[in-house]
Amino acid sequence: MFTTLTSDNVHFRYGSKSWIYTFDEIEKLSLIKQEKSYIVENFAFIFITALAYYFIIFSDMMDLYYIIPTILCYTIISILRFHDASQFEYYVYVKDIYNKETKIKIKTADRIEIGKHIDLYLSLKFKKIVKQ
Repeated sequence: MFTTLTSDNVHFRYGSKSWIYTFDEIEKLSLIKQEKSYIVENFAFIFITALAYYFIIFSDMMDLYYIIPTILCYTIISILRFHDASQFEYYVYVKDIYNKETKIKIKTADRIEIGKHIDLYLSLKFKKIVKQ
């Protein structure tokens, strides 16, 4: 369970992280979807390509001495880039009334279940507001 709701407290637990808020302390609770950044893989690809072109133009090496390592590096970079099919990273964002922000990275597979827990919390909060 990601959240445990009591009459006046909300207990969050994900992996090894856990934290507790009173029901009225939470100002904002949401899921954030961010696109993955592949900047390291892209720069490695550019670097390997530039290095291969350097050897093509400025050296007298035989073709196989730089083509085979280049192809192997491209293969490794491609495996690193495409081993995970998900395009996005998901975070749970909690902001309390004291302006303390908590942002926890979650697994893509857990997103739907955690979304249901957040919806349950928001509906209970709405019902409490309507009762007042």
